[in-house]
Amino acid sequence: MRERLAALLDFIALTDRLKHIQRASRTGDRPENSAEHAWHVALIAVLLAGEVTPRPDMARVLTMIALHDVVEIEAGDTFAFDEAGLLTQAAREEAAALRIFGTLPVDLGERLHDHWREFEAQETPEALYAMGCDRLQGFAQQVECGAPAWAEIGLTRARSLKRMQPAIDLGGPFAEMIEALYARAMAEGLLRP
Repeated sequence: MRERLAALLDFIALTDRLKHIQRASRTGDRPENSAEHAWHVALIAVLLAGEVTPRPDMARVLTMIALHDVVEIEAGDTFAFDEAGLLTQAAREEAAALRIFGTLPVDLGERLHDHWREFEAQETPEALYAMGCDRLQGFAQQVECGAPAWAEIGLTRARSLKRMQPAIDLGGPFAEMIEALYARAMAEGLLRP
């Protein structure tokens, strides 16, 4: 049992490094980090759970959200519109997942790795819900911070829609909130037409 608990403490220390992974979004005068992002995605998931039908299994959703970016500790954060980075993202992240989840006792490591894979595969209602919350958070954060990362690449509405469409397609609050954010982004000149 002591070895198991020691492995858990090591994993807790390892995953604390997520606080140091910077994202393209800003929060105030500094970049948002991946730990802040995951917390905000989890909060969105809690807030919207009562707004969707059927209501998702929140234990699974929150587990996926807590784990979805842990691989960035080794693979780094890949900006959603970094074409070159996106080409290698899946391979880099799977290698990181094998290593990171491999630090845990086998039963727990496999279970958490399965949750991470479920999020990545986007095949279950819970994974789709978690993805919708993830995309909504990233988009809202960019709009809130004035979208300097979008300005840097001259992001257009059409190009951003390719990323956001799966979340919009979930309908309900996702479609309504994302459309409201698009209206604000266009009115403020954060996206090119």
